[in-house]
Amino acid sequence: MGKLGRRAVVFGAGAAAGVAGARWLKSDVPVLAGTRPLGPQAAANTLNDASGLSQTPIAKHVILTDDPGESLVAALRAELKEAAQAGRPVNLGAARHSMGGQAIPRDGTAITHDNARITLDTANRRYLAPAGARWHQVIAQLDPVGASPAVMQSNSDFGLAATFSVNAHGWPVPYGPMGATVHRLTMVLPDGELVSASRSENADLFAMAMGGYGLIGLITELEVDMVDNQRLLPSFTRMEAEAFAPAFRAAVDDPEVPMAYGRLNVGREGFMSEALLITYRADPDSTEMPPAAYASGLTSRAAARLYRWQLGNERMKRFRWWTEARFAPVMAGAATRSALMNEPVLTLDDRDERRTDILHEYFVPFERFSDFLRVCREVIPASYQEFLNVTLRFVDSDAESWLSYARVPRIAAVMSFSQEMTERGEADMARMTRALIEGINRIGGAYYLPYRPHATLDQLQTAYPRAAEFAARKREIDPGLLLRNNLWDSYLGQL
Repeated sequence: MGKLGRRAVVFGAGAAAGVAGARWLKSDVPVLAGTRPLGPQAAANTLNDASGLSQTPIAKHVILTDDPGESLVAALRAELKEAAQAGRPVNLGAARHSMGGQAIPRDGTAITHDNARITLDTANRRYLAPAGARWHQVIAQLDPVGASPAVMQSNSDFGLAATFSVNAHGWPVPYGPMGATVHRLTMVLPDGELVSASRSENADLFAMAMGGYGLIGLITELEVDMVDNQRLLPSFTRMEAEAFAPAFRAAVDDPEVPMAYGRLNVGREGFMSEALLITYRADPDSTEMPPAAYASGLTSRAAARLYRWQLGNERMKRFRWWTEARFAPVMAGAATRSALMNEPVLTLDDRDERRTDILHEYFVPFERFSDFLRVCREVIPASYQEFLNVTLRFVDSDAESWLSYARVPRIAAVMSFSQEMTERGEADMARMTRALIEGINRIGGAYYLPYRPHATLDQLQTAYPRAAEFAARKREIDPGLLLRNNLWDSYLGQL
């Protein structure tokens, strides 16, 4: 049996557990009977996102493949002009993996940019990429020159400008959100003006577009940092959950640790009582640097199966935790930095039309991590939701973005739930989400905006104190409110 890759470590040593797990598949998933299904229905002129719950009518969907330059700018200007004349909104997106319509313009013009013509500047360790380039395309072009993206999302299907627009973070340390690694960008403003923006030129536009959800301008290209690729070896430390924050802080501060993350046990018995800290250091035997293939290997697919077997099965959750904490440390092997991040999100697809995977993410100050555990222990077990996973990552402070979720260094808790696609399931998820946000706001944390729109407006303003200022300045830049999405329609537009 080969060594396990990162995805198999994250979701359990599924290749080893396949036969054993099959004996334990008795499920106790609650069936929320008697309620109307909310699953996506096939309909013309609609777009949906990763939740399957955001089916939204649109007027048109345009796919542009032009290189950044005059032809792309002309095409974007034409769509903006047409939409303005028709009185409909515009949004420019890529994979549309948000979960609450944040990348969909209701009854508007949805534009998808798909182009991967990347220019490398190896002397300055930067690359110039089109807005629509996907991360796996970036990796494919950086890999041959021994380079890797400084920061990217943990899956590589997503677009670069989309990552910047939600200011997503990754799990390399000691970085902040992806926007911290962007030097400049070009974008078309709602009035059709093409501008360059950076920390020294149009700085307000740059800071607003960073985590601005496409509400400021249509980004055409970005200049971004790259770093050396490395061959890395993992190590694993199991501990009580309350001990995680100081141990994680020490790992993040260690210059020999370029990547680190944590996990918490999710079984209802001993819920969130144990943590696992995984750190990566350079492999002293780094003579071999295999290419970072964009594909899910056997262990990743088997691990994903074990991940699904947790549904309604507490015994399987305990077994999965055992594989991660006991078995995976024995089997995990070396991998390159880029390979660790170059995983398609399809690996996680549940392929179940009756259920949907819903993500939450909360950003917690290190000194309040025990309070975060208390909030989760009080709220999550009382819900109907099937809690499958929580991954803990580091995010350095972000003082640039107007909608910053990390005004101080924070632990990012990325949670995965399996939700039944019914009215009652959605209502329970909304109730649980608001309770979590309320508790985490009270301890000085924040929640992430790309997910289901269940927060109250007051909760958003508490987590994002510059939201009203952002909305007011957006109205000055875009008086016709041409660039809109559900984040604006449901929240920011109310401020």
